Amino acid sequence: MNIIKYLKHTIISLLFFYAQSAYAFDTTAKQLLIVDYDTDQILLEKNPDESMYPASMTKMMTVYILFERLKEGVISLDDRFSISEKAWKMGGSKMFLEAGKRVIVEDLLRGIIVQSGNDATIVVAEAIAGSEENFAEIMNSKAAELGMTQTNFVNASGWPDENHYTTARDLAILIKATIKNFPEYYKIYKEKIFTYSNIKQNNRNPLLYGDLDADGLKTGHTEASGYGLAASAVIGDGNAKRRVIMVINGLESKKQRANESERLIGWALREWKNYQLFNKNETVLHGDVWLGDQDTVKMITDQDITILAPYTKRRKMRVRVRYNDPIAAPIKRQDKIGELLIDFGNDDSLLTYPLYAHDDIDELSLFNRIGAAFKYLLFGNSSS
Repeated sequence: MNIIKYLKHTIISLLFFYAQSAYAFDTTAKQLLIVDYDTDQILLEKNPDESMYPASMTKMMTVYILFERLKEGVISLDDRFSISEKAWKMGGSKMFLEAGKRVIVEDLLRGIIVQSGNDATIVVAEAIAGSEENFAEIMNSKAAELGMTQTNFVNASGWPDENHYTTARDLAILIKATIKNFPEYYKIYKEKIFTYSNIKQNNRNPLLYGDLDADGLKTGHTEASGYGLAASAVIGDGNAKRRVIMVINGLESKKQRANESERLIGWALREWKNYQLFNKNETVLHGDVWLGDQDTVKMITDQDITILAPYTKRRKMRVRVRYNDPIAAPIKRQDKIGELLIDFGNDDSLLTYPLYAHDDIDELSLFNRIGAAFKYLLFGNSSS
């Protein structure tokens, strides 16, 4: 018989929730995206694919390319790069480099990350690609490689240009790649102060000075873009550690940027929690077997199944099992015999995980199959 069977036994009742479909969580930002680092689940969004000027958040790509060359051994932290006239004359935020001198790469990294030095980005661009224009081509190639499909760079610093644009979603991709690929260098983003040439400057990231465990990344501001921040923060430790990525832009002041950033990323860290439903190889259900040498088969998952859900809604999630009942023997270990369904209340939010047989189950002999079939006709499925 071919009957779709849903879980007969109570497994669990929780809630999973897509923020953009139910939460009315307002923000004054023009663009916003908050993403869980491990699952890529969107916790909150507002115009995440709307084109925007990244301003100094551009520098994350300049740093990414430098990190990559450091990791590959093409460049070392104690290498010295020449400071050009163009770099020295560059306006905006500065590391205060002097034309004609040389500066070590380690200082340049902190000059870009902590001090947001436009001059430092030009030094890096010219050292790697010969010119800032050539370096922009490298930036765009790397953006395409990472999947930043709505981004175009024309300079290394984020200096205003109508052809220099990105989206909150694309910047979130860059943030995750930076954290994942360069843990040995990413820690620089958490540094609060850097002094170069006897000039001490503070990191402009407001989240580094609050109660949240923030460890990056970059602020940005131009008249056209408003005030923005690309950020990351963590909560917990060990296996319970969670990281959240946020890109926020289009705010009206430094104060508003600081307040909104802390409020929104704090909410994402505090109100959402991981709920582990099943461990890898854990038995989810004993499925009924038809004409096998065992009456039931253990249905197991081949992976840990953890769901990220908001704390206040966790009791409404439904978890079900679907399979052809009964499962016809013979059954081989690791055969796919069913599916675990996590239902979030609408078709778009249905998650499906395969379930596999834990054991080999042989088919009954002809004589025993006849007896089992006769018994079934008389009494039905006694295991129901």
